[in-house]
This record gives sequence, C-alpha cells and structure tokens, in this order.
Amino acid sequence: MTPRRRGVGLTPMETRRDVIVRAAVLADELGYESFSVPEGWGLDSTPVLTEIALRTTRIQIASGVLSVWGRTPATLAMTAATLHQVSAGRYVLGLGASTRALAEGFHDVPFDRPAARLRDVVTTVRALLDGLPIQPRDPAARPLRLGQPPVPGLPIWIAALGQQTMNVAAELGDGWIPALMARDCVAAWAAALGRRRETTAPHAPPLTVAAGPIVAADKDAGTARDIAAACAAWYLSAMGDVYARSLAGQGYAAEVSAIIAANPRPSPRRGTIPPEAGVVLDQLAACGTPGQVREQLEAWDHVADVVTFMLPPGLPWDTVEATLRAAAPGA
Repeated sequence: MTPRRRGVGLTPMETRRDVIVRAAVLADELGYESFSVPEGWGLDSTPVLTEIALRTTRIQIASGVLSVWGRTPATLAMTAATLHQVSAGRYVLGLGASTRALAEGFHDVPFDRPAARLRDVVTTVRALLDGLPIQPRDPAARPLRLGQPPVPGLPIWIAALGQQTMNVAAELGDGWIPALMARDCVAAWAAALGRRRETTAPHAPPLTVAAGPIVAADKDAGTARDIAAACAAWYLSAMGDVYARSLAGQGYAAEVSAIIAANPRPSPRRGTIPPEAGVVLDQLAACGTPGQVREQLEAWDHVADVVTFMLPPGLPWDTVEATLRAAAPGA
C-alpha cells in the first residue's frame, strides 16, 4: 500500500497563534508531511512559522501562501533563506497573486497584471536564492546579492487557479497549490499543467500537486458538515470573486450562484450551502464522523501528491484535534 502523504493548511481567518502552533506540533507527531500557514490581513505568518520550526522536528513548514504584493522579491528571498536555516531545510516558499481586495484594500498596491507580477517575483526570488544579484530597474543602481548562503534547491510552490497564473506554476514552480478546487477536476488540471511543463521546462522534475478539501471531523456528522459548509460558503461569497469564478468555470456555475444568493451577509462561521448546491460541498469537503472523514479522503489520495486539507478557522481545540487525528496519514 502506498503511504498516504497528508498536509494541513490553515485559513487567513485563523489568528489564534497558540492554536496554530499547537496544531503544528500535533501534526508533526501524527506524521503529516507538511503544515502550511497562510497570510492575509491578520497574522504575519513568518514569525509564526519560525515558532513552529523551533517546536517541531520533522514536518515540512510552508508559507501557504505569501502575496507577491505584500513584500518585495528581495524581502521574500531573505525570508525564505532565513526560514530555511531556522527549520534546518524544512521550509517551502508558497507564493500567489492574491486578490484585488487584499492588494488594493490592504496593501494599497494597484492590482495590475497579477500573472505578470507573479512571474517577475518568482523569477527574481529564484535568482536571489540561487546566489545571483538582483537586476535593478535603475541602471545606476548597484546590483546586490543575498547576503547569506544561497539556497538553490529551496522549493517554490505557486498558488494558481487562473490560466495565466497556472502557466507560471507550470513553467517556474516546484509545486502547485489549487485552493477550493473540485476533487473531480484536480487530476485533469494537473495533467494539463504537466503537459505544459514538459513543453516549457522539459528537464524540470514533475510538479508536486498539493491539493485537498476542507476537513472537519466530529462525533456528530451534521455538526461537522455545518462547519465545512460555513467555511466553503465564506470563500465563495466573501473572498472576492476568485474562488467563485474558478469553481463556476469547473462546471458548478449554477451551484455557486445559489450559494452566493443564500449568503447575503457572509460569515466564516454561519455560512450555509443550500440543498441545490450540495454537490459542491461533496466536491470541496471531507466532513462527518472520523470514520467518514477517513473514507472521503481516500478519493483525494488518488488525485493529489500531498493531500493538503484546509482546517476551518475558529474551531475549539477538541474539534481541531479530532480533525487532525481523523485525517492523519496513519489513521
């Protein structure tokens, strides 16, 4: 039997640092391959990852993901190289084009040509990590290198859902992180990325696909389903149009419209998936009793290299622990 490769990913709405670190320590003990901390408008994820690195011994830690609008490429390279040192080589840099809402409404940066920005940032960060000098726009400026040992093999995983950003992932990334993608679409999209990669980067190793559902486990299956539904509804109705547009393009346009209509005042904890859109939750989530969660995750093991599931925010610790134990690779 092929060993399960499982990872945990949080949401930007989870800002309880003590819970995040405690969950990472437990994931390390349970044999998870990776633990991803996102960054939105709450916690700065990099010191949290530093704390996790110092409290764990084996698990891969990942920025899942850092926005290409929130830091300069040089700062991203410094951060990645430093976390590589702190974690003894267990760090993965996740980068994404983020959303217009965050770029303009939080970082006060025009959301202009996001795919091009993503390509430029990934290229520059990779060059700096390889030990090359930056290429300043001002010809009078002196090009500088990263002032610490190069890390040429540091993995860069790219969050992408649109065609242009997926092209960047295929050509320049080491891994692909598709958030809120229907389970039955992951394999086909990954295959398309693989074909483009063979054409544009024929000597590069295959992309690591780190995808997974929203997961919630509880002794009461209805409670777990409500938790997963609230999280999915929030992403589809409140997080800009990126996730809604992507899922609609995957063949669920009517269901997405029904979810948005059912959540006129979105809440990350009180959202709902109407009955006519139930198929969306089945595609985006693994929820129920621990046994049901384990059974549902088996389908994901066939479509992703590392089944990296999303842990809903704000859960009491008992539910966090139950979910991590239910979804663990050795469960």
